[in-house]
Amino acid sequence: MMQDRALAALPRRYEVVADTLRRNIDAGRLPEGTVLLEGPLAQIFRLSRAPVQRALQELEGEGLVARFEGRGYLVVGSSVARQPRRLDLASLDLDLPIEADDGFRDRQTWRQIYETVEGDITRCLVFGRYRIIETELAEHFRVSRTIVRDVLGRLQDRRLVNKGANSHWIAGPITARTIKDQFEIRRILEPPALISAAGFLPAHRLEAVLAELRGAESRAAARHPEATADLSTHVSREIVLATPNEALRELVARNLRMVTLSQQVLQGLGLPQDLAALAEQRMTVELLVHGAHEAAASMLSTHLDAAKHRTIAQMKIVAVIPPPTGLASYLRRAETDAD
Repeated sequence: MMQDRALAALPRRYEVVADTLRRNIDAGRLPEGTVLLEGPLAQIFRLSRAPVQRALQELEGEGLVARFEGRGYLVVGSSVARQPRRLDLASLDLDLPIEADDGFRDRQTWRQIYETVEGDITRCLVFGRYRIIETELAEHFRVSRTIVRDVLGRLQDRRLVNKGANSHWIAGPITARTIKDQFEIRRILEPPALISAAGFLPAHRLEAVLAELRGAESRAAARHPEATADLSTHVSREIVLATPNEALRELVARNLRMVTLSQQVLQGLGLPQDLAALAEQRMTVELLVHGAHEAAASMLSTHLDAAKHRTIAQMKIVAVIPPPTGLASYLRRAETDAD
């Protein structure tokens, strides 16, 4: 009986999420305009989407967050016209509970090694197929197999690693064929999604995207150090993903994760950013601003074709670069899934 009362006194999961978000909003750790999406929040809290959804509905009722034209909720502030800020919530210094349940307790541990593991794996993706040895990964970082599986599961969600035929964790390879397939999928999905999104986007949102692309072009022309930010998929992330077609949005987002990964791998090898992509995307948005939605979709298709050829050309450069030396001890070169 006493145990039942103690369990009843514990906060429900949605209450923990709501209280945590409320506290971080009040402290300014979640700034005004931050976009809160159920999926990323569920990953941070290691919960299903249901308690996160209910927590956001609670905060909406309190006036702390509000719906907007895009997906998710915006953190409400003092401004009347709030600009959406799509931040990586996992990278923010949020004050999260550690006592709620096992999921919360392990959070800091996996985060401490996640970026290192991600970097180790990313370095080798264009050089072939590599197997990740679970036991050696755990020994390398002196963590439990539970933490290792958590990290690898998150990397699998990002499509950075996959399980092979023998349930081995496999990374790579990214090849010219992979790049071509990614862009062919983009060309099929993104122009129609752009058209469907355009009618739902307010003028100020389009103007904001256009201003950002113009600014990036100017900084790139002046060789400004801030020009290194990757905006190669900016229109896709800021406009195409605003399509009201949920199924289409999910397909586009899933493919974009691999496209973004490929770009990160190539830039990590020192290859230059695709600056022509800025001009092509800028022209796409200019057409949208003037209401020429079909022409904008055609321009986006042209951009995707050109970007595909430029990216494949970069892959040819990679072909003459020797594979990295000094790989992490838990990585093994694998010719097949069975290795």
